[in-house]
Amino acid sequence: MRTPVALLALCLCAVTPLPAQAATDTHLEGRLPSGAAYVMDAPADWNGTVLLYSHGYMPVGAPNSAQNTPDTATLDKLLDQGYALIGSSYATNGWAVTDAVPDQLATLDVFTEKFGAARRTIAWGTSYGGFVTTTLAERHADLFDGSLSMCGLVQGGIANWNSTLDPVFALKTLLAPDTDIPLTGFADQAQAQGAAKSLTTEVTAAQQTAEGRARIALAAALHNIPGYNSTTQTEPAPTDWDAQQINQYTALQGLLQLPAFSWRQEAESRAGGNPSWNTGVDYTAMLHRSPLLKEVTELYKQAGLSLRTDLTALHSAPRISADPSAVRWMRNTSVLRGRLTDPQLDIHTTGDALIPVQAESAYRRAADAAGSATLLSQAYVDGPGHCTFTPGEIIGALDTLEHRLDTGRWDTSPSTLNTRAQQADPTNEARYVTYRPTAYPRPYDLAHPADKRP
Repeated sequence: MRTPVALLALCLCAVTPLPAQAATDTHLEGRLPSGAAYVMDAPADWNGTVLLYSHGYMPVGAPNSAQNTPDTATLDKLLDQGYALIGSSYATNGWAVTDAVPDQLATLDVFTEKFGAARRTIAWGTSYGGFVTTTLAERHADLFDGSLSMCGLVQGGIANWNSTLDPVFALKTLLAPDTDIPLTGFADQAQAQGAAKSLTTEVTAAQQTAEGRARIALAAALHNIPGYNSTTQTEPAPTDWDAQQINQYTALQGLLQLPAFSWRQEAESRAGGNPSWNTGVDYTAMLHRSPLLKEVTELYKQAGLSLRTDLTALHSAPRISADPSAVRWMRNTSVLRGRLTDPQLDIHTTGDALIPVQAESAYRRAADAAGSATLLSQAYVDGPGHCTFTPGEIIGALDTLEHRLDTGRWDTSPSTLNTRAQQADPTNEARYVTYRPTAYPRPYDLAHPADKRP
């Protein structure tokens, strides 16, 4: 890693302006007026391109530090290629898009003030930061030449919270029908964490029986949680339904512990209520569209359970309605338009349990409807886990976006991406493959007027 020659962890006013081309590599840290931190690395041989990195979701209470790359190995390789790398924390943690966007724009302003205008500006980000990146690309296109979203939450906020509701609704209905475990509308974190603990207890007990495991698989299918979703797992055989279900159970435990309850409560507190619903949802149709239908069917047969009976129970269970004002807040702040002005490349791992790969289908739907089809390209890495890209796969994607900016043509074939990835990182196998995700279960975007109605 390059050794920083200037470290200024001071407020904005105390940072000394730098020339557009410094004599040595430069590392800057500081704070924005919002209180968010920023970090900047610029090589002496800057190539004129600045990469504005948006980091992923940070829970309330977690360290709130600035990031300008996904990892140090990628940072070192990009500095060696001459890129300037910048990024901020966000003024608050949690569902912080209303802080993240202005903080990132302010960071770009600071960079321009200190280094001069870039020849090319690219927004990029991972996970929740992929959503922030896409929001920047859609709403502030005049400031960027292109964007790269990696394992991004590009289905947007309402679709995300609806899809997070579906599996926990199924688990409560089928495993704990006589309990009063709340799934939305939490008064505070204590209530959300209590609900998570109660439902987790029910799911843990259910995992000990064949009937419970079948029902857990059904809940996983409603969220499209793949049967191979972590680098710590051994990949199951295509018809090893039991091993796949165990892997999904582990992922569902993680969903219960944080996103479905604790993170939801924080988002609800910003929105002023519950922004998600399942009124009118046909869970039978949703299951039949899921790529996990065969697994669920086989596990129900093994358990001697009637899948039809359980789907009828889901159909008949009391549904959850949204708070209209919370839907409006989420729609205004956290739903994507699909309207791109500059090229965007999205990459996603196929075995992502936190933001399932079907999120890409949701954004493709939005971009097609908004007339941005030719500006959006998507590519897929055959691997388990969330954002588990190698540095080479990341840089290969960035090189591919730059090629599109230079030539006006996309070349996102797996062979091209893998060649670029191997050139950037010969020590790791490149895993881009031809892949087309199935449809997102419940998409919601601003390009489809019918999506307005809960």
